[in-house]
Amino acid sequence: MLGLADVQVARRAGLTERRYGNYVAGIREPDLLILVKITTALSTTPNRLLGIGDAPGTLDEKATYIAILSAAETLPVEDLESVLIQIEALARHRAKKPKRRRDEY
Repeated sequence: MLGLADVQVARRAGLTERRYGNYVAGIREPDLLILVKITTALSTTPNRLLGIGDAPGTLDEKATYIAILSAAETLPVEDLESVLIQIEALARHRAKKPKRRRDEY
């Protein structure tokens, strides 16, 4: 969901790579506590991960920010500096253009 490798998700969820791999492969099913740990590591909800409710891949605004921060945690400092430069450039670009409504993007 965040472009993370299985080993990264496993570490974030406090699981071994093998145990997490069993869940991904469908060999085992996690209990509720483990499911919540995995969804937290992926910055999503159990319903979204299981395909219940909202369309897959759609995030509310808060979840989007959490996903961005979670993904940023995996980046080395050099990459974070590059991301910051890109964000600042985008902000300058947007400041020059008339504002559009969010649904126009």
